[in-house]
Amino acid sequence: MTFSLVARCAETGMFGVAISSSSPAVAARCAYARAGVGAVASQNVTDPTLGPLALDVMGRGMSAQEAIGEVQRCGRYIEYRQVLVIDGKGETAIHSGPNSLGIWTQAEGRDVASGGNLLANDGVPAAIVDGFEAAEGHLGDRLIAAMQAGLAAGGEAGPVHSAGMLLVDKISWPVAELRCDWIDEGCPIAAVARAWEVYQPQLQDYVTRALNPTAAPSYGVPGDE
Repeated sequence: MTFSLVARCAETGMFGVAISSSSPAVAARCAYARAGVGAVASQNVTDPTLGPLALDVMGRGMSAQEAIGEVQRCGRYIEYRQVLVIDGKGETAIHSGPNSLGIWTQAEGRDVASGGNLLANDGVPAAIVDGFEAAEGHLGDRLIAAMQAGLAAGGEAGPVHSAGMLLVDKISWPVAELRCDWIDEGCPIAAVARAWEVYQPQLQDYVTRALNPTAAPSYGVPGDE
């Protein structure tokens, strides 16, 4: 009941995850990324320990494939889990347990991997990869385009209610963590896309505020002049 992608910008080294589900607050449980290390989506009867585990393995200099191997070795009930990993070189690896829900499948491309379960059809992850590879611009723009392509290809078998996007760059905290944790009507991917449209022009300013408040711009709100 989820579809997602993990990706890397080859030019900047930025990593990102985008994800959507019929379940609430999917990004809170399933999206993981660490600057200079990689990104992970851990989904399908989610075990939130698997994302940090894979990142720790890659943080020791190991590859995405080695990280998946450790997930398979250490993870409990691994036959129920679906885990997507991308490492610092843009190499990808995926574990999809045989007990993943409904129609489940996966796809990999250049600097991108996608997977999903309880899908409308088995072409959704490939459409996500194609959408990412065809898009241009900021990594966040490409992640949004990829998720929109997956939705257009059929998305989940039923309506999605939550979505999120996580981006990490050269600092130790996420430069963007945008979520729609539940929406009854409308599209959570569209909600995240709108949040990104607002946030992107201010992204670097918020980094500057953290690193050097004396150089940070004012936005003209009360008390911020």
